[in-house]
Amino acid sequence: MPSNIELKAALQDWDKAVAIAEKLSDVPHQVIIQEDVFFSNPGARLKLRILASDRGELIRYERPDTPGMRCSRYLIARTPDPQTLLEILSKALGKFVKKARTLYLVGQTRVHLDRAEGLGDFLELEVVLRAGQSEAEGKSIAENLLSHFGIARHELIAEAYVDLLARRPNAGVLLEP
Repeated sequence: MPSNIELKAALQDWDKAVAIAEKLSDVPHQVIIQEDVFFSNPGARLKLRILASDRGELIRYERPDTPGMRCSRYLIARTPDPQTLLEILSKALGKFVKKARTLYLVGQTRVHLDRAEGLGDFLELEVVLRAGQSEAEGKSIAENLLSHFGIARHELIAEAYVDLLARRPNAGVLLEP
């Protein structure tokens, strides 16, 4: 199963983070508007990421809900028909998380600058581990990048966006079964 080292932190200064990411990035950035719909799934998270009417991804991932750098193991199934898949999966309870993601690639790391509706601005790093690469090496890469953004380890967030949204009154949109 593919894995990565990931972390998340709230951003205090969006423009500063953009400038740092642009300086570090190997290629031009992409802006990705996406809607994530989370479904009940014991032992892991299951989400349908809708990228366009004809493009989506069903993603199942396992990772500890602890602040800091953590290993995430995931499976991704791409679909050309996310709306039909959403209709099928919506028999389970789901929540929407709408966000605009600016993606920068820095070596093997996906640097996400996210604007999550109802939550604010965030930095996410995903160091995609190569075959045979250790978690320790991935964490070292993430630690180095984190220092560029001036974010301390104690500022890292444990929860997924859907969990942060659930803690806010009247936030998120429940799907009808």
